[in-house]
Amino acid sequence: MQIQASRPYHGRIVKTGLLRLADGRSAFKLYYVSVLGRDEPARYEWAQAPTSFAALEGRLRGLGLEGVGFVTAFPHITKVFRFAPSAEIVLHVKAYDTTRMSPIDLKREDGFVEFACYAEAALAADEYRFWADAATVAEYLAGFSSFADAPIAEHAKLGAYWHGSA
Repeated sequence: MQIQASRPYHGRIVKTGLLRLADGRSAFKLYYVSVLGRDEPARYEWAQAPTSFAALEGRLRGLGLEGVGFVTAFPHITKVFRFAPSAEIVLHVKAYDTTRMSPIDLKREDGFVEFACYAEAALAADEYRFWADAATVAEYLAGFSSFADAPIAEHAKLGAYWHGSA
């Protein structure tokens, strides 16, 4: 297995919202996430990003999304998570370049598929819990995760472990 060093990671939720779509049924909770402390802050931090929240919401409306779920939006990547129409206990995920809204392939090495970074995984856990506990879609849409901050204590531990230095 080839181990590549990760960049430091400190995700922070900077804004939330609700995107209701033109069909009157589809709705997605929005979580805007910044990754703090990296080179190229315009690529990772909403406060420095060339894309506004309103512009991203307009782009999301233009995708023709259907369903109910949530969105994790970083300045460089946006993921749409929806509860599957064929089995609502399953969560689908699709990724887009935030600026152009072109699809991003989530396939990764060794036949794996990317699910989520730390902030996305914590949000997904909360969103699943909200979905499971809600008796109606309206009840689900009313609750937002209180998860706010996602620092990673050590971003290079897998390499240290794998190469016997940890």
